[in-house]
Amino acid sequence: MTVSVRLDKETEELLETASRTLKTTKSAVVKESIKKFCKPIVEKKKENMSDIIKELIKDLPGSGRGDLAIRSEEILRERFRRKR
Repeated sequence: MTVSVRLDKETEELLETASRTLKTTKSAVVKESIKKFCKPIVEKKKENMSDIIKELIKDLPGSGRGDLAIRSEEILRERFRRKR
C-alpha cells in the first residue's frame, strides 16, 4: 500500500540521518518506526481502551463540573435555548 505523508523540515532531516546511519531506505525506517510506535498502542487497546483514553487526556483541563454526565440532557437543552 502506498501512503503519502507530509513532514516538517526537522522530521525530514531526522529521517534522512537515520536512514543514512542505518544504511537503509527511508521507507524501511518509516515502516519500522510505525511498527514500534503503533504496536504498543494496539496491544494496550486490547487490554483496556479506557486506560488509553485516560492517559491521552490526563493533562487536558476538565470543565470543573462533576455533574455533566448526570445532567447532560438538561445542560444541552439550556444551551439550545440560549442559542435561539
